[in-house]
Amino acid sequence: MDKMAWFILLSTGGALAAIAIGVIFPALAMGRAITQALDALARQPEAERSITRTLFIGLAMIESLAIYCLVVALIVLFRNPLLEYFLK
Repeated sequence: MDKMAWFILLSTGGALAAIAIGVIFPALAMGRAITQALDALARQPEAERSITRTLFIGLAMIESLAIYCLVVALIVLFRNPLLEYFLK
């Protein structure tokens, strides 16, 4: 295999690994946040509105981390700046 084929293979593998690792930790954080919110709701049911609002804001922030990881992986796959260097 030539250098470019290896580069494409490695960048694809790196993008797959980045997505896999970048989704695991936000998923664990979301599970923990939901668990803590349910625990808080069980202790103080009268604070449901504020707990739910805070939970959704926190989940959106956590989910944005996974989306950033996906965007970076897509950039590596479809518009890799190092690929132009190897083509020259």
